[in-house]
Amino acid sequence: MPSDLEDLVLFLHSPQPAVVQIALDNLVGYSQGPHQQLFSYENYGAIKDLKRISKENSRTMVNQATTILANLCDDITMRNLIVEDVDYLKYLVSQISNINNVNADIMCILLTNLAKNDAINKIFDITIDHDEEQKKIFKSGQVIDSLMDCFVKGNDRKLNKYANYDYLAYFFADISRFNQGRDYFITEQEYDGVVPISKLLVFTEKYDTKIRREGVASTIKNSLFNSNVHWKLISDEKINLLPYILLPIAGPEEIDEEDMFNLPDELQLLPSDKKRDPSIPIICTHLESLLLLCTTRKLREHLREKSVYSLIKVLDTAAEKEEVTDLCDRLVQMLMRDEAPNQVDYDEEEEEEESDEEDDKIVEVL
Repeated sequence: MPSDLEDLVLFLHSPQPAVVQIALDNLVGYSQGPHQQLFSYENYGAIKDLKRISKENSRTMVNQATTILANLCDDITMRNLIVEDVDYLKYLVSQISNINNVNADIMCILLTNLAKNDAINKIFDITIDHDEEQKKIFKSGQVIDSLMDCFVKGNDRKLNKYANYDYLAYFFADISRFNQGRDYFITEQEYDGVVPISKLLVFTEKYDTKIRREGVASTIKNSLFNSNVHWKLISDEKINLLPYILLPIAGPEEIDEEDMFNLPDELQLLPSDKKRDPSIPIICTHLESLLLLCTTRKLREHLREKSVYSLIKVLDTAAEKEEVTDLCDRLVQMLMRDEAPNQVDYDEEEEEEESDEEDDKIVEVL
């Protein structure tokens, strides 16, 4: 390893801001790929320096330090050094909730990358004291509630003109892989009396941002690994989950009139220019959610009553990708076969294992 690069890493520890800035300017490009090991020099001292720099007042330095930390999350050891620092984690989420923070979005990316580790569950125990201005927006001191408010209220930069909080969708998807995160999304919260997942559903058809749609779709799917809540999520009018899974996979194709009027109200008489989600992976995620809903006989029968089969049949015909048609075939088999008199519900253990193998790629910042 060239000594000049080692010197750059050591410069991060300099008390002179100008020297630190030079180091950051040169090191951002080395925070990806095999060059990442450069930051392990001197027993990973760079991680401590970068966390400190990310708390400075300089907009540029904070952005660069946070960018490097976000990229370094690809290395498990370095990721652990960040996420297991509870004080830093608390600082990070408090800054994301700062509606005047110009670097909120890059901090959302860092938080998302940290959520690959089980240690992220500490976030459910973190509270912050909001100032008077923030209390007008955030009604709860629990960090997870504030992040949810940022995502929902901050859509399209309505909360912070510098941030859209889109990457929190990936953060929610990651924490919903864990039991504690999953329980949060499907449990009514005391501070506002709302089940959190219901706040996310409106974004399943937000076609101007794939990040939001993709993250929300995965959060929905992960939340369905608990079959005990399926009926509540479907039948509770305040949640009404099914239409938000079906609408993204529905296209402009005509459906038999009898079947159409059995569909949920939101899917009846769709316009001729109705667009199906353009992302094949997102369509597949919604189909996987439907498969999870087929875990219990009660939900299978409900899906039959709602003519979900007719929608899947049309999608199967229109789809050109094998991954979509394969999932459609699995759903058809579930919905169209006869139920035995004493049919036992499917064991969701196999699906649970699949959930634990979610894509572990971090978001890299160029």
